[in-house]
Amino acid sequence: MLILLMAGIQLCAQEDIKYQAKSQVDSILEDRNVAYQRQLETYLQQWIIEGYSTRASTAWKRDYGSTDAYQRSVAPNRERWRSILNPPQLQKSGPLSTEPHPDLKDIHAEWIELPLGPVSAQAILVFPENASADHPVPLIIAQHGIGSFPETPFASGHKLYHAYARELLNAGFAVLAPLNLRSMPSRNYIERLCRLINTTLPGIELARTQHLLDEILIDPRIDADRVGMWGLSLGGMATMFWMPLEPRIKVGVVSAWFNHRRNKMALPDERYVSFLVVEEEHAFFRGWLTEFTDHDAVSLICPRPLMIHHGKSDRIAYWPQVREEFEIAQEHYQKLGLADRIQIEIFDGGHEARIASGIPFLLRWLGD
Repeated sequence: MLILLMAGIQLCAQEDIKYQAKSQVDSILEDRNVAYQRQLETYLQQWIIEGYSTRASTAWKRDYGSTDAYQRSVAPNRERWRSILNPPQLQKSGPLSTEPHPDLKDIHAEWIELPLGPVSAQAILVFPENASADHPVPLIIAQHGIGSFPETPFASGHKLYHAYARELLNAGFAVLAPLNLRSMPSRNYIERLCRLINTTLPGIELARTQHLLDEILIDPRIDADRVGMWGLSLGGMATMFWMPLEPRIKVGVVSAWFNHRRNKMALPDERYVSFLVVEEEHAFFRGWLTEFTDHDAVSLICPRPLMIHHGKSDRIAYWPQVREEFEIAQEHYQKLGLADRIQIEIFDGGHEARIASGIPFLLRWLGD
C-alpha cells in the first residue's frame, strides 16, 4: 500500500510539473502575442495620426485662385473618394410607387419606393402646403441615424431630432427622408459582405438616394436647383460622405458626426468614445484615412455652404478637438473669400440636432 501511495504522489508531482511548464509556455506565447499587437498598434496609429499631415500634403494640390480653379484642383481627390465608397451601378427596374403614410396623415406624407433590381430605395416624401407648380419649393434630405427610422425626424418630442423634419415643413421645405439600414448589428453584417465585392454600405445607400432624386426632382412642385441635406449621427456621416459625390445637394447640415476623425477612429481616450473600442465594425472603410480626415472631406464639399452641430456633452467626440478640426476645414472657405458659407455651433447639449441654427442656415442659402 505504501509503495502505491508513493507512486501516486510521484505521478501527481510529475503532472504538476507538466502543468506548470505548460502554464509558463502559454504565458510566454501570450506575452509574445501581446507585444506584437502593441508593435502593430503603435505602427498603425503613428501612420494614421502622426503621419497624416505629411501624407495629405502630397495628396492634395488645392488651387485657391478661383472657385473654378479650386474645383479642378480637387477633382483627382474626389475620384479617389469615389473609389473608397465605390457606389454600385444600380439600375431602375420599375416605376416609383407611392402610398399615404398611415402614421403621418396629419402632414399628408407619402411612403415612396423605387425598385432597383435586387434592392429598392424607400423614403418618406412630404410637401409643405404652399408647394405647387407655380411655386416650387426647395427640398431637404432628412437622414436618420442608427437606431432611428425615416419617421424619427418627424416625431414630436424626440429628444435628439426635435422633430426637425416638421420644422423644415413649417419653414416651407419639402422633405425626403430615406430609409437606411438602422441597426448596428445589421450594418456590421452587411458591411462585411460589401467589402468582399469592393463596395460600401454608404455607397449603396448613396446610389439608392440618387435614384430617388432622379425621380422626385422632376416633380414641378420641387425646385431642383435648391436641394439640401441634414443628417444626424450616422445621417451626418451620410451627409459628409455623399455631398462630395452628389453635386445636386447644394447645402449641408451635419449634426453629431463631424469629428477629429483620426483620433475618433484610431485612438482610445476617456474624453470620447473611439470607434476602435466599440462594436461598430460598419464604421471602418478601406483607405478612408489615407487622405480624407474630416477637414479634408469638407474640402470636397467646399464651396457649398455647410453647418456643423456638436454638443459639448456628446461623447462621439471631445468638443475642443471638434473645434480644432473645424478651424482647419474653415480655411478652405476663407482662402476662397467664402468664410460665411461654413459655420459651427458647439452648444451645451448632447447628441442632437439644433433647430434654432439649422433652419435659418438652410433658409439663408436655399430660401426664396
